[in-house]
Amino acid sequence: MTQGRILVADDDSAIRTVLNQALSRSGYDVRLTSNAGTLWRWINEGDGDLVITDVVMPDENAFDLLPRIKRIRPDLPIVVMSAQNTFMTAIRASEKGAYEYLPKPFDLKELISIVGRALSEPRREQRVGDEEEGGENIPLVGRSPAMQDIYRVLARLMHTDLTVLISGESGTGKELVARALHDYGKRRNGPFVAINMAAIPRDLIESELFGHEKGSFTGAQTRSVGRFEQAESGTLFLDEIGDMPMDAQTRLLRVLQQGEYTTVGGRTPIKTDVRIVAATNKDLRQLIDQGLFREDLFFRLNVVPIRLPPLRERTEDIGDLVRHFFLQASREGLPAKQIDAAALEALRRYRWPGNIRELENLIRRLAALCPDEVINKEHIEAELERPFAEPLPEPAQESESLTVAVERHLAKYFSQFGDELPPAGLYQRILREIEQPLITAALAATRGNQIRAADLLGLNRNTLRKKIRDLEIQVYRGMR
Repeated sequence: MTQGRILVADDDSAIRTVLNQALSRSGYDVRLTSNAGTLWRWINEGDGDLVITDVVMPDENAFDLLPRIKRIRPDLPIVVMSAQNTFMTAIRASEKGAYEYLPKPFDLKELISIVGRALSEPRREQRVGDEEEGGENIPLVGRSPAMQDIYRVLARLMHTDLTVLISGESGTGKELVARALHDYGKRRNGPFVAINMAAIPRDLIESELFGHEKGSFTGAQTRSVGRFEQAESGTLFLDEIGDMPMDAQTRLLRVLQQGEYTTVGGRTPIKTDVRIVAATNKDLRQLIDQGLFREDLFFRLNVVPIRLPPLRERTEDIGDLVRHFFLQASREGLPAKQIDAAALEALRRYRWPGNIRELENLIRRLAALCPDEVINKEHIEAELERPFAEPLPEPAQESESLTVAVERHLAKYFSQFGDELPPAGLYQRILREIEQPLITAALAATRGNQIRAADLLGLNRNTLRKKIRDLEIQVYRGMR
């Protein structure tokens, strides 16, 4: 007994052979074709339980074929493969009704898993959009495996209102991802409103978010509309959510739980209909341990987590990004530039502490100031070797004792709560913060030897092992 019939369409005979072998070994009956015309005839005749098709075929593009398939067989799952591997390919696959999008080359185990999942799920009609590809205005650039995973997650989220939490270092493109979720999602016709928590005075954040009534505080001479009201029926992007004060966190949690809020100084609850996308460059779990972020709010925001990798983890995307930024610069009137292979290699070796934002600024600077049409390795090295401005040293820190450093840290910590007190349990939280780096430093100094580290710390070996386990410290021999 076979588990179902799979229709495979790809003009690459090697891919057809590999898919035929893998699917047949998994118990499926497989039919193979190299063109869209034969695939369409089989589907029109009622054949097949699932389709696997390449996008580009000799006689027709699969994105043109998918809507016709969905009209006559809306429940037929379709897995789309593509070597183009762009954000827009993933989005178009989702818009045209594909069950899943797979970038080439793909993992056969993953494909078999997708086929099994698609055939076991209850059949349901998938939405088919008639949106056209966004031309040259591509919001996200890169074909690395890390970006492919992000594209596929985003494609699945486009027709949902799920709350998303985007994490990543500064300059990795968190707002670009939030805008893509809005611009290609079900709320695209509504407003996109962004607010950066780190850029607003702490005592004004609640007014910025929820608005205020006339006379609600000194200087409130008129009623003010908040960002929630501005974003009604659209998307509200809460950037740097880790900088939100505790009072505002409590009010935001109430909005997420009840779907309504009150303005500052107001009494009447206001219903709200917005999609929340939040972003942070901080470790929110660490902030929770420090009592600076509400754990219940974290779980409300972290429905779908998306981690954006730093540029140093996706250096294979640098070539695409450079060409994209040079093209943008030329459209804005700057001289057209090209880059040679040695210069690209120099860019890939750089660590990029400022991530994509730093790369974009470099490319714009080269487009504007470099007199040569072709950017070479010498141009790149001259720019990247410029010394960074040295920050002014903080007074009395070079030789300050641990006690003074802790006192300064605690004074800053308490000041964040204003007239309020931090959450209870402060003693254990502070001990945990000090204990973890102390044990990590001892293990590093002894190259991961727990017996020597225990002697160095003056702890019983079993006590040290328990602390390593409780504090989730990673240990390996030779660590430094």
